[in-house]
Amino acid sequence: MKVIIDKNILENILIHAIPFLEKKDTSQITSHIYLEAKENILTLKATDYDIGFLVQNENVQILEEGKSTANGKKLLDIVKILKNAPIELELHNDTLYIKQGSSKFKLPTFSPEQFPEFPSYENKPNLTINSHELIDALKKITPAIDNNNPKYELNGALIDIKEQSIHFVSTDTRRLAIVTLSNSQNNEELSIIIPKKAILEIQKLFFDDIHMYYDETHLIIVSSQYTFFTKLINGKFPEYGRIIPKETKYNLLLPKKEIIDALKQITIISTDVKLTFMQDSILFESLSDDNNEAKTELSITTPFGEPFTLAVNSRYILDFLNNIDTPEFSMGLNDSNHPFILQEENFKTVIMPIVI
Repeated sequence: MKVIIDKNILENILIHAIPFLEKKDTSQITSHIYLEAKENILTLKATDYDIGFLVQNENVQILEEGKSTANGKKLLDIVKILKNAPIELELHNDTLYIKQGSSKFKLPTFSPEQFPEFPSYENKPNLTINSHELIDALKKITPAIDNNNPKYELNGALIDIKEQSIHFVSTDTRRLAIVTLSNSQNNEELSIIIPKKAILEIQKLFFDDIHMYYDETHLIIVSSQYTFFTKLINGKFPEYGRIIPKETKYNLLLPKKEIIDALKQITIISTDVKLTFMQDSILFESLSDDNNEAKTELSITTPFGEPFTLAVNSRYILDFLNNIDTPEFSMGLNDSNHPFILQEENFKTVIMPIVI
């Protein structure tokens, strides 16, 4: 294999590939990227077995066809320090040489035949969701995905396709986020759980039209630029419909910016905040075990005749507010110790308050 490729093109490809590599054990072939030069196309693949990334690029000069592997992180480090000029990659005697002008580097390789096979999407069912709607939905529910939960299914997000609607759902057991889209493409009913790591990478990679394929173990996404796969989480997601309150006693329309400003003042002292709703205002107070204190008040008309107190982790509210575009949002409440709802159009977050 011998190719010449522009430094910026190669660097951009490698930056996208790095999150898909094994980081801890460099003796594993999954710490390497796979390179194949064939028919005027350079193909690059990266995978840690759980998620995978493939990109093909025609902006390359292939002097000799072939294939190789190389440690992805080390190759990126080399490419980054080189000048903004073409780079030559050449495989010789199981060693990859990286050359530019008088600079020359070499990296050991694994046999490319050992590189893991990517799942094929041929003859797999197709899942049709608008790419912009998909990314927007995943972005909104990502903050509520749990980390390292023993219930592995909570470390991912659910895509639940019903006859008339598609629900994107995540929960960390203290809150539940859900975005609902119409199933206008007549997708078959389906429920899959996608790991958080995969969801974060999907948001980085895909902006154009996409095709999505699935089976019992994998989700594969294909665009004009990239092919991506992730293993699905095998588990039963909580019955989220039972968590969402069917109705609420008190309903408020609140200004986004003013609520964010008030909460940010309190979070200087404590992330836990007590909200007291009065007829003409909302009082924000810090909940802290020490003598530090923060208070602020927002003048606004509410439906409460008597003071109504609610304690909550402010980050849950801020995560919701930072992912909406409208200047106002609705808040639905029942009792102080019962879950309450934040909503903006097709996006809801159900939050469990702090019992005080």
